[in-house]
Amino acid sequence: MKLTLKIWRQENATAKGKMVDYNIDGIDGDMSFLEMLDVLNEGLVNKGEQPVEFDHDCREGICGSCSLQINGEPHGPDKFITTCQLHMRTFKDGDTIVIEPFRAKAFPVIKDLIVDRTAFDRIQQAYGYISVNTSGNTIDANTIPIEKENADDSFNAATCIGCGACVAACKNASAMLFTSAKVSQFALLPQGEVEADRRVLAMVEQMDKEGFGNCSNTGACELECPKGISLENIARMNREYLKASVK
Repeated sequence: MKLTLKIWRQENATAKGKMVDYNIDGIDGDMSFLEMLDVLNEGLVNKGEQPVEFDHDCREGICGSCSLQINGEPHGPDKFITTCQLHMRTFKDGDTIVIEPFRAKAFPVIKDLIVDRTAFDRIQQAYGYISVNTSGNTIDANTIPIEKENADDSFNAATCIGCGACVAACKNASAMLFTSAKVSQFALLPQGEVEADRRVLAMVEQMDKEGFGNCSNTGACELECPKGISLENIARMNREYLKASVK
């Protein structure tokens, strides 16, 4: 398979970036998208050129660090997968593929296709946790009765991997889906009720400080999310925020 790759190259966070064209040949349809980039980089290194920098870790669709904008879509054209799970058989011989980093004010480019997503970390650190007294006769969490529907919804919210596809897909670069998932996974459980008001207020405040846009309910975030996080979480967070604000 022969391909033309148009890749965003940027030396560092302050440098001016540009799209650079690369022609690549011998790509097998069973390769993953990242394996294709490995082949490209091997060729660049052999020619004495700088390889294309991109994030990756597990390459199993678990960590979400491989986030790339491919032909205008976060993680590429397939649904419910991360970039590392996208296979080259999705494309055709002779295709031109445009590869960019996720675009958002709160996700500044570090180099080439790597962006700084520590804004998500700061949102979680603001109150994306529960406080538990572990001294003495602590109650085993598994002995606390929880309605199955709430447990399932909490688990589904907790599957968010924080890749940032929701932000990249949103025309406002909103982090509402990510933040609401982290709020919901605790708001639905009795262990999270004690600090629920402080949690939602603190996390939303931090989200706004990071420079993310607001939600306008277009639904692009849910559509592009590799884990299918539901928009219902945003509605739940809005209710939690209103309730906490009134208190």
